[in-house]
Amino acid sequence: MFNRTFGYILAAALAAGLGLLVARHLLDRDAAPAGPALQTVTLLPQPRELPPFNLRQSDGTPLLQGELAGHWTLVFLGFTFCPDVCPTTLTELAGAQKEWEALPEAVRPRVLFVSVDPERDTPARAGEYARAFHPDTLAATADVPALEKFATSLGFVFMKVPGRNYEQNPHDYSVDHSANIAVLDSKGRLAGLVRPPFKPQAIAADLATLTAMERGQ
Repeated sequence: MFNRTFGYILAAALAAGLGLLVARHLLDRDAAPAGPALQTVTLLPQPRELPPFNLRQSDGTPLLQGELAGHWTLVFLGFTFCPDVCPTTLTELAGAQKEWEALPEAVRPRVLFVSVDPERDTPARAGEYARAFHPDTLAATADVPALEKFATSLGFVFMKVPGRNYEQNPHDYSVDHSANIAVLDSKGRLAGLVRPPFKPQAIAADLATLTAMERGQ
């Protein structure tokens, strides 16, 4: 069950943590080595290892921590019943993915859509929804505790918001969720963030730059 009180507490805790992270970044900026010139991705001072997680991919196979290694990956939380933010964001990400189609598959960045509405979104449904925007989009979900752990590791939050007729119709609800996009490096570590408004060409260029820089090109 979703717990709204827990959600508010978690949101406040993460907001405080984000404030500390920003302050640390500002304090350490002069001492940190100069990074690549990026248009829309904000990099952390140092990539952060994610704690172990266990999601379920659209084909039913587990999505574990090591599965995301080998490619830079953009992670977006959402749900298939989302009326506006999710389809808009996935459309914009699809624009970036089209820019990457000329890159070899071995170095092509990836997009992962994680549904935070497991009550209505099966892994298969999440995959069908995500691939409607671009066939290369990965999709996964899990039970709520696993999703909360994964979201927290990215600095994201989500919570169930009952509708007016929720007592009569248990499916009458929405899910509030973070709208940012997490950037994972090729080792599966949290490396940065992309905040809206999203610009497909800028996202594509930044991820291509990060991929090429890592490979010494």
